[in-house]
Amino acid sequence: MVGREKELKIRFVPGRCELVEEDVHIPSRRVLITGATGLLGRAVFKEFNENNWNAVGCGYRRAQPRFEQINLLDSIAVHDIIHDFQPHVIVHCAAERRPDVVESQPDAASQLNVAASGNLAKEAAGVGAFLIYISTDYVFDGTSPPYKETDVPNPLNLYGKTKLEGEKAVLENNEGAAVLRIPVLYGDVERLEESAVTVMFDKVQFSNKSANMDHWQQRFPTNVKDVATVCRQLAEKRMLDPSVKGTFHWSGNEQMTKYEMACAIADAFNLPSSHLRPITDCPVVGALRPRNAQLDCSKLEMLGIGQRTPFRAGIKESLWPFLVDKRWRQTVFH
Repeated sequence: MVGREKELKIRFVPGRCELVEEDVHIPSRRVLITGATGLLGRAVFKEFNENNWNAVGCGYRRAQPRFEQINLLDSIAVHDIIHDFQPHVIVHCAAERRPDVVESQPDAASQLNVAASGNLAKEAAGVGAFLIYISTDYVFDGTSPPYKETDVPNPLNLYGKTKLEGEKAVLENNEGAAVLRIPVLYGDVERLEESAVTVMFDKVQFSNKSANMDHWQQRFPTNVKDVATVCRQLAEKRMLDPSVKGTFHWSGNEQMTKYEMACAIADAFNLPSSHLRPITDCPVVGALRPRNAQLDCSKLEMLGIGQRTPFRAGIKESLWPFLVDKRWRQTVFH
């Protein structure tokens, strides 16, 4: 089912142009995405928008002109957009996700990750919207993987603690909500620093200088396109079955340290990797990280939900625009 709206368009004909009114099909299923300017939010917006959903994204500093500018700490603004748009689904991607920033700015991080999330859940419940709260594998301490949704969380750093508190705030304010825990992400970045995976690319490319790479923490790099697909599949499943709620896990299934990711990136672009040095000691700088917080994804898989992009294919697609050697790019892609 779709609605119809009128839209003015300019039509060019020989010798003149004219203004015409055309019917525009508006999908009846409505989704609101917070953090739509971020790496994951952009992918989620695109996934819903391209699959017959009327998607509205909101952001803050980088929102306009494409998205609605909303301060999630402004409860009145949040109330207004939700009641005006009346979404069926809300995907809450907005968060302070950088562990070291959370440690240095704990109050601001808690406001966004916990207070704003609880308020959003309450407003979603008020209009009967299904809320998907994006959480993290960092709610676990990494000592006994893989982790099921029923395993007891024990976050090691403040980031994990604020996201866990956010989960609780969401489910306390909206018993029909879903929590989706995910690991480290990569995808179509606007700048390399946008992802802890893609940020390594310059160290890989500039092989004239040796680079230390963590070879201690076990990660499961996950493509944002896959997470976006899972969000849409979960939303569509919920519209058919109200029992779809609670906590879920999704993750890529290739276990890699940052050193192994860097080597895989080098291999994907036929670049040397001998300058990359594996560091097997536990990192002593910055927020504590779990050694291995692998997520068990069987709950979603049993629902027929999921998509996984092989890392080498996904990372090549994400990084080739940032290649320094343009001749290589032209040879391979043209």
